[in-house]
Amino acid sequence: MSISVKYEIERTSPDYVVFVPGSLDGSSGDTGNEHFLVFDGLDGSLIAVWTQSTIEGHGDQKIVFVRSVDNGETWSPPKCIAGRNSMPRTKMASWAFPMVSRSGRIYVLFNRHIGMDDIFTHTTGMMSGTYSDDNGETWSDADDIPMEHNQYDNPDPDIPANWIIWQKPERLSNGKYLAGFTHWLSPTVSNTPVDNDDWRYDESVVEFMRFENIDMNPSIANIEVSRFPGGDQALYLPTTRYSGVSILQEPSLVALPDARLFCTMRTVNGYPAWSVSSDAGETWSDPKPMRYSDDGEIMEHPLSPCPIYQLGNGTYIFLFHNHPGMDEPDVENLPRGYERTPLCVAHGEFQADGSQPIWFSAPIIIMDSKHIGVGFAEGRSDLAMYASLTTGNGQDVLWYPDRKFYLLGKKICSEWFSGSEKQTHECMASCS
Repeated sequence: MSISVKYEIERTSPDYVVFVPGSLDGSSGDTGNEHFLVFDGLDGSLIAVWTQSTIEGHGDQKIVFVRSVDNGETWSPPKCIAGRNSMPRTKMASWAFPMVSRSGRIYVLFNRHIGMDDIFTHTTGMMSGTYSDDNGETWSDADDIPMEHNQYDNPDPDIPANWIIWQKPERLSNGKYLAGFTHWLSPTVSNTPVDNDDWRYDESVVEFMRFENIDMNPSIANIEVSRFPGGDQALYLPTTRYSGVSILQEPSLVALPDARLFCTMRTVNGYPAWSVSSDAGETWSDPKPMRYSDDGEIMEHPLSPCPIYQLGNGTYIFLFHNHPGMDEPDVENLPRGYERTPLCVAHGEFQADGSQPIWFSAPIIIMDSKHIGVGFAEGRSDLAMYASLTTGNGQDVLWYPDRKFYLLGKKICSEWFSGSEKQTHECMASCS
């Protein structure tokens, strides 16, 4: 099937276009784009970092940086700041996440592959980073931050952990940056059966990192990191296939009006999970299936990103696919990522007396790829929300990778969540 690059950009009705790859066939080396994190610079600019490659997991994976000084209308050309086309020491660089100190220093940390594979090449790695004091014009040499091993890691201390931070750390823990991370268990200690051939069942738990001294502008090697919860207290959720195996991944965090923190996570059980912390992220409740309300139905979702974001008006949106996963016999005829579409949004409001502290409206579809793949190696069709949200200038904007190919932005309008379904889609059209 012939793919129109221009037409496919419009498929999800974006309001902003940040990056379009230079080819469809991978020849430009920029056809894999994901973990798209847009954040505010202290000078009023918008800044973005993401992981770029020919296709996810290839050895050319690197971290790129762009900046906009006109509220996202135009963007600087991508600059590689870590990975194959940058500092040789970083080699393969993946899954960057940013933090900005109160003086304006921009830190970008990432997973640095050192040639050792424990579970997946692009998740086994050191925590490395670089920083800029001039809004991204120049960057420091990359360096590593020590990561303490625990019982989930390979007993060989020379083999790095298997980990990803996938969302922007936010100042949610006593004014310090806090982020959740997926921690895959090393195959040497995992309970996943050795004959399992489905990557979705590689065992994983969720932990949290707090970055203690970013506002002191430390060098990369001197960044202090606290890990929560410790050891056996990591968040764990058994699968329905293997009762002794936990699959819990990709935590997303928001603050609640009562000072607690709320976390959503993906699972392989056909639903998302949630947990809450009353002590700034140091301890967490046992994960439970996400529901629309305390007595409502369980929300349906496959193993795919399901972030929650707080809008500028204090309410929330939750992004998910509204189905548990598809097992049709002809799935091999669909492009990679077939389970991760359409994309739905549910509007959430705080419930002070709720067991689950955020209750959600019925979902509405905001994007659908129609299983049309784009990109190298037959392309991807998924609307996997390795995304981010900004709320500046009174406008909420979802920044997202469309099929891990285009990088786009969509305005979120509060009017979407009132009125009939017909009125909602009319409002979406007018907002765009």
